[in-house]
Amino acid sequence: MGWGDLGVFGEPAKETPNLDQMAAEGMLFLDFYTANPLCSPSRAALLTGRLPVRNGFYTTNGHARNAYTPQDIVGGIPDSELLLPELLKKAGYTNKIVGKWHLGHQPQFHPLRHGFDEWFGSPNCHFGPYDNRERPNIPLYRDWDMVGRYYEDFKIDLKTGEANLTQLYLQEALDFISKQQASQQPFFLYWAIDATHAPVYASKQFLGTSQRGLYGDAVREIDDSVGKILKHLQQLGISENTFVFFTSDNGAALISAPKQGGSNGPFLCGKQTTFEGGMREPAIAWWPGHIPAGGVSHQLGSVMDLFSTSLSLAGLQPPSDRQIDGIDLLPVILQGQLIDRPIFYYRGNELMAVRAGLYKAHFWTWSNSWEEYGKGIDFCPGQSVAGVTTHTQEEHTHLPLLFHLGRDPGERYPLSFASGEYQQAMEHISGLVQQHKDTLVPGQPQLNVCDQAVMNWSPPGCEKLGKCLKAPESDPKKCSWPH
Repeated sequence: MGWGDLGVFGEPAKETPNLDQMAAEGMLFLDFYTANPLCSPSRAALLTGRLPVRNGFYTTNGHARNAYTPQDIVGGIPDSELLLPELLKKAGYTNKIVGKWHLGHQPQFHPLRHGFDEWFGSPNCHFGPYDNRERPNIPLYRDWDMVGRYYEDFKIDLKTGEANLTQLYLQEALDFISKQQASQQPFFLYWAIDATHAPVYASKQFLGTSQRGLYGDAVREIDDSVGKILKHLQQLGISENTFVFFTSDNGAALISAPKQGGSNGPFLCGKQTTFEGGMREPAIAWWPGHIPAGGVSHQLGSVMDLFSTSLSLAGLQPPSDRQIDGIDLLPVILQGQLIDRPIFYYRGNELMAVRAGLYKAHFWTWSNSWEEYGKGIDFCPGQSVAGVTTHTQEEHTHLPLLFHLGRDPGERYPLSFASGEYQQAMEHISGLVQQHKDTLVPGQPQLNVCDQAVMNWSPPGCEKLGKCLKAPESDPKKCSWPH
């Protein structure tokens, strides 16, 4: 979902009344970022408070390659990483994930092994349908056991885009909240729906209701669901005791635009890139009685901050034995403070860019390869900027490209290398980069090895359903990451 998909950010159709209302009642973040322009690394960052290069969600198979967790990936979230729900347990929280996990699908990576008490959802995105011979359809889980597979037991009509998954995920959220309220139990709900990920889907009552086609239908259904969750909290009388945050895992995927891609507003490119369109996200904090209504913050925020902020809300300290990249946003949200901090834009194992204040320096530029571009894969359709949206990996480490995002949010006009403004800003940013690199201890890369034998052939619980499939012989290979 892109920055430009919300009415409150200027989307012309104004089809997100509930999210717009959430912003009116809470605080809107204009400068909020994901930790990676791709789904699984950003989710690993959210739940660990750490950059993917630290928690292992990257590859060293190719320089600056984006990598995620497809079915045949061998890796996943390491046991050495401490996830937010594991830590919240210390304060008596019950934790549930609804929707997409994407941090590894082998049994050792199961969310209930990493702090969650309940799960309804899938280890991967809703790709398919597959033939269950070359590649199995992806399972959905209820806690420890699979309850079916996409396209078989959980229908997604690729012709019409109809699927009732968002409604199932909504009901899971409402039921969980009701149960915790009834038992007076503090809770953490991670509601990770995926309807706006191509192939886009929406339930029957939302199909054809948007001016923006199927993608807009999916956005409208998500918006409606968020409204129902917030209303449910209010009806149960616990809204003033519940902190709610809405954001996305990466920018809108322009590769699937216009029919199945969203809007990144005025920003350059989209998902897969470290330009603003790939990493700047819609973000709203809501906490009636605590967050002043109608707040707008220019704080540089990150999904990793949700880790530190949530611990702070629970009265816990972040782990002191590792580098935590997230900051506690409560002083920003409750008192309107601004905290000086940089934003690091990584693509795989490479630091591509850094933002400090309103300045953003690119040390490397790359949209995607000429080979991929020649196949029609374009992460920046209609947005070519000479010397910026490059199809070869261009190094600028000795003379970075510098943009002032206040004057030029679209990253179209690099500052003159000879200007005093350039030299002053780069002196500051270079110091931040050196400090960052001096303290960087990369994690063991989890996205290097692929093996068809580890795919979702026989997930736990498949016996009860009669849905176990025969796995091929194990044949580990180096994963290929073209982007």
